[in-house]
Amino acid sequence: MAIRIIAVGKKHESWVVDGIDRYQKRLKKPFDCEWLLLPHSARDGDSARTEESTRIVARLNSDDFVVLLDERGKLFDSPALSTKLLDPLERSKNVVVIIGGAYGVDATIHDRSDIVWSLSPLVFPHQLVRLILAEALYRAQEIAAGNPYHHE
Repeated sequence: MAIRIIAVGKKHESWVVDGIDRYQKRLKKPFDCEWLLLPHSARDGDSARTEESTRIVARLNSDDFVVLLDERGKLFDSPALSTKLLDPLERSKNVVVIIGGAYGVDATIHDRSDIVWSLSPLVFPHQLVRLILAEALYRAQEIAAGNPYHHE
């Protein structure tokens, strides 16, 4: 059981690497994570969305617990997110978090997702989303462990 993050886009930019590393080094099983970065499609619009989604689906296992990041998804506070992630991990499922490309993902990814999660109704640059996600995973871990990182 582990957390995998599949993100469409370029490698982490230098300004984001330090921030992601700061949180990722603190993550312990079952919240430790690995990143899989898939390149953007050379196409535009629906064609890009379809191509990228096909490549994402090819990386999923049938028993993965899939979390799709989408600004139209459900908002969770940090304690709720911690519970949502811990539950499948405790059932020995791998959690896969998907960050789609510039055109999003197609219906196959939405249909395959167990949770469609919104960080915010705002749209953020993908690099910033990666950093926010790393911190959110660390916070979820600390809440699950009963540590004082998160304050109510």
